[in-house]
Amino acid sequence: MADNLYFAGMIGSGKTTLGRRVSQILRREFFDLDEEMDARLGYSFHRLVAEQGWLAFRELEYEICKDFARRSRAVVCLGGGTVRYRWNLDAIAGSGHVILLEVSLDELVRRVQAADRPRVNPGTDLAADVRMLWDSHSDKYYRAAELVYRAEGKSLEAETRDLVEIIRERGW
Repeated sequence: MADNLYFAGMIGSGKTTLGRRVSQILRREFFDLDEEMDARLGYSFHRLVAEQGWLAFRELEYEICKDFARRSRAVVCLGGGTVRYRWNLDAIAGSGHVILLEVSLDELVRRVQAADRPRVNPGTDLAADVRMLWDSHSDKYYRAAELVYRAEGKSLEAETRDLVEIIRERGW
């Protein structure tokens, strides 16, 4: 049954913040891929990337996506790059609806300035890394999405209300 809600978007798009609030209002269980990964590892996924590389990260991400797909009526915040990989989309296919949170690149960079996250493009600064990722993969984010929501320019409360209303109108 396709009843999970998967929040997708770049790092800093508000997936966890909005997803957690939407889950509370809709009274659904909440999951965050990054938090789940850290819990399974017993340490930060940043360490996994540093010690074993991005392939080890993506393999664990895929396993977690398969587990999320077996859940029912959950709100799931995917990782910033999850939807860039076809196997992750195949894993969650048919188990829910993907909501892309769209935010301008300048705002993404502003929101994640303090984040100490591994660079996908080594040797770049945060702004360049985010821009390179978006320029290379924006089409994948849009293709994965059943709904695109602009998560910028409104208060968190207004965005939460908007999303809940859209979800309810669509019968999700």
